[in-house]
Formats: sequence, C-alpha cells, structure tokens
Amino acid sequence: MVQIITDSSALITRAEGKELGIEVVPLSVNIMDEDYRDLEVDLDHFYSQIQKGGVPRSSQPPIGEFVEAYNKYAGQKILNIAMADGLSGTYLTGCGAKEIVENKDDIVVYNTRTLCGPHRYLVQRAQQMAQQGKSLEEIYQMVDEGANNCESFLIVQDFGFLRRGGRLTPLAAKFGEALRVKPVLCQTADGKRLDAYGISRTINGAAKKVMHHLQKKVPAGGENYLISISHARVLEDAQEIANVLQQAFGKAKVEIIDLSPAFITQGGPGCIAIQYIKMV
Repeated sequence: MVQIITDSSALITRAEGKELGIEVVPLSVNIMDEDYRDLEVDLDHFYSQIQKGGVPRSSQPPIGEFVEAYNKYAGQKILNIAMADGLSGTYLTGCGAKEIVENKDDIVVYNTRTLCGPHRYLVQRAQQMAQQGKSLEEIYQMVDEGANNCESFLIVQDFGFLRRGGRLTPLAAKFGEALRVKPVLCQTADGKRLDAYGISRTINGAAKKVMHHLQKKVPAGGENYLISISHARVLEDAQEIANVLQQAFGKAKVEIIDLSPAFITQGGPGCIAIQYIKMV
C-alpha cells in the first residue's frame, strides 16, 4: 500500500494521523522563548502569550524527521503531500530529505501549492485511495488534479503578522497602510505569496467579495466542490460566512476548521481563510 506522509498544514494532528494511517510531520512554533510542535500546543496558552505581547514564529519541520519517516516506510511507495512551497520551506525540506535516504526512488514529494482546507482534503482523499489499493501514479494524478482546481483567500484582522512574515507581494504590502478596513488577500497562482484582492470595512463585506469571485469560478450550486472556512478563534464570524456560502452554493460541502498556531502566526488572531477545491 502507498504510504501517505504530510505536514501539519493539513490540520491533522499526529495522533489523528496515526489513527488514519497517515504519517504527519508537524511544523514548529516558537513564542516567548517557548518551543512547540504545531497542533500540539494548548491554544488558550498560545493566545494568552500573544495577548501578553508575544510574537509567534513558525518554521518548517526538521529535515531529520522527514528522513526518519521515509526510512520508517522503506520498501513501500511513499507520497509526501506538502503544503505550498514559498509559504513555507516544508516542501523543500521534504525534497532534501528524499535525497538522503536509500529508498529515494520510491518517494514522490508533491507541492500542492495550497494549504489548510484543500490540503487537508487532498491528504484524506489520498489516504482513502491508498487503502483501496490504488497505485502511486493514480493517487498522484488525483492530487495533481485537485491542486489545480482550488483557490485560497485570506481576510486579515491584524496585518502586522503578515507583514512580519514577508509573504506578501508589494501591492499586498501596501494594504497595511490602510486603516479601519479588512484587507482581502488571495494566494498567487504559484502558491508562493499572497496578493491584494480587495478591501472592505467589515468581515461580512470582505466575505461577500470572495463569494462573488467564487460565483464566477464554481459551477452553479457548487456540486462536487468543498468550501473550507478556517478561522483563528472567530467561530461566530466563520459560521456566519459558512451560512452565506451554503445558501449561495447549496450543493457544495461547506466546512469550518480551526486554524493551527503555525497559520495564526502568519495570518494573526481573528483571520479567516476561505478556500475551495473541486473534489476528485
């Protein structure tokens, strides 16, 4: 059976991955001189550290953990489904680890050019196919098709987090100069950066801008599409957005997910990601 490996961008904990048969290598997070693994830090404590003035930082997993994971499944075909290259060095770390191990010819590292909701879907779907006995080539084709049919948008409440992360295009960086507005950013086509999409004075207004875009890209009704709303402790806003999108795309699957500390580090408290992917 093909072994699926991924990172914590898929918003799957190591414990959940173990139950599913997925090997999860989490990113690392540091705040106020405390080191954690993504999805393994108490969120109440994490947010309290931010409120005290702590500035969190995230980093890709250690290369040795990918080496260990690849060696663990020596003798099997391995597909490492990685988060977007450019938004993290995780993909390149996975590629570097592949060159170290003896079973490198059995390993494929795939740059999804996405993260969070769509990434989670691709990993879960890949594992389903692996359990069905599908080949590495068949699973790769599914992941590639899905990754080429998704988009991501981010509504920001605290622009300072994104500015510090340096993952913005020059145009998007100018949004930081605007006061009392909610910037809407979109992921660039190559998945490597965030670009300006629009601004609004309210979360709902920002969400409607994204919805109007989705109506141009997602077929009427949204059948066979997954829409993910990932949030950093603004569940009420996320639920309201989910309700609006469910009404607009009645046949789509709409889900709400909590963002992990590694992504709160980039988007900041209160951020909301709206993403869609065609289910394959």
